[in-house]
Amino acid sequence: MSANPIKVLCVDDSALIRDLLTDIINQQPDMEVVAVAPDPLVARDLIKRHNPDVLTLDVEMPRMDGLDFLERLMRLRPMPVLMVSSLTQSGSEVTLRALELGAVDFVAKPSLGIRHGMLEYATEIAEKLRAAARSRPRQARRPSAPGPQPLKAPIVSSEKLIIIGASTGGTEAIRQVLEPLPANSPAILITQHMPGGFTRSFAERLDRLCQISVKEAVDGERILPGHAYIAPGDAHLKLARSGANYVARLDDGPPVNRHRPSVDVLFHSAATQAGRNAIGVLLTGMGKDGAAGLLEMRQAGSATVAQDEASCVVYGMPREAVALGAAAEVLPLEEVAPRLLSLAAASGRAQRV
Repeated sequence: MSANPIKVLCVDDSALIRDLLTDIINQQPDMEVVAVAPDPLVARDLIKRHNPDVLTLDVEMPRMDGLDFLERLMRLRPMPVLMVSSLTQSGSEVTLRALELGAVDFVAKPSLGIRHGMLEYATEIAEKLRAAARSRPRQARRPSAPGPQPLKAPIVSSEKLIIIGASTGGTEAIRQVLEPLPANSPAILITQHMPGGFTRSFAERLDRLCQISVKEAVDGERILPGHAYIAPGDAHLKLARSGANYVARLDDGPPVNRHRPSVDVLFHSAATQAGRNAIGVLLTGMGKDGAAGLLEMRQAGSATVAQDEASCVVYGMPREAVALGAAAEVLPLEEVAPRLLSLAAASGRAQRV
């Protein structure tokens, strides 16, 4: 055990899940479970007593719903929270709401063979806890707070594309980029690290919030301006051409950088197929997926942007990109959307000259 291990408090009404998480966490050399709680009311007192670095939190619990507890916690004592969620349609919608409320990330409980499934996730759980411990917890936007002012759309070539990659903290970062974009924005392709079963709910949620249309990508469909296409949680998304048109290609090949979908796969295809017509954007996330691909895009003539450290939940992927010289610009999150439109307009003008 390291001198200052990451202190974890596990909150779950299932004794089996509490025991499995305790075993997984206590086997790591740099973290330990300082307490477990069967419900949020017990957890509230344990937080005061142990001052944990990270909380793992179930959603459906007795006495107080996990989302209600999370909302109060992030308002009164913001801290890193890793959700432990059911891999169901309703579970995915609740998980997205938890991320909106300020949870850093989530792991999905297996629907069958819980003991074996959770132990298979041991490495992923440990990595997500480490990332959460280094993260910057953020309070959610109040429901009464006004949404972002819509941006004015420049006239750009229909050939222009925006290519976005993200991981930890990315669901809310992507929302903040897409929400102010006008309905006639360039087409957008997105890879967000997320398991299958969650990406459709993510796309539907964004579609309700945004002026552009947002959907889960379908193999072979034409890529159109004013639309955003999100990689399904179990397939790589690639940009391809069919005659004069851009189309989406889905690939169930092996994980890249341990991820499927992988940001590097999407960025590589954009560098190859679109070159200077593409704008690459790497947002918050742990690890290095996307850094090499963003460099390929820059070398192919694409404009490239990375999110800055201060606005990232986890400054991992953008840091790797900056270190490689892949990012031509490093911007705070709130400046990304307007900059993407100005880059698209500038490159569009350059093409028309």
